[in-house]
Amino acid sequence: MLRSWKFALLALLIGVALAAWSVSGESVGYAVVQLTVFVVLAFLFSPLAFPRSVSAAEAVAGGKPIVYWRPGCQYCLRLRLVLIGAAGRASWVNIWADPEAAAAVRAVADGNETVPTVVVDGVSRVNPGPRWVRDRLRAGPVGG
Repeated sequence: MLRSWKFALLALLIGVALAAWSVSGESVGYAVVQLTVFVVLAFLFSPLAFPRSVSAAEAVAGGKPIVYWRPGCQYCLRLRLVLIGAAGRASWVNIWADPEAAAAVRAVADGNETVPTVVVDGVSRVNPGPRWVRDRLRAGPVGG
């Protein structure tokens, strides 16, 4: 589980260190801005910025499009930001939390764990364009 929070904790630690350094130089206002920026980055890199992850088995059984992702992935974050309002139409599977999901991604990504990998209507796409995914999610029915 700590692996999922690695990038978020790193961003937070850097922010605290920079803010402390700025405060020691008597730049309190600058320290507050720095800390705020890094807290926002920590949130975006954390699993909290994504819909609740499910297992690969639950995702397949759910019948919705599947987005395989991992925390700290900038491409997953970019996809998530583009999907604001439509992200709930897909099942999100964290490959670091589910070995079966990691194996599914490796099977379609030439043995690599390249994310995001998106499965829509049974067809897998490795690192598809965010707009393509958004258009597919908005066009399809909302799953349960």
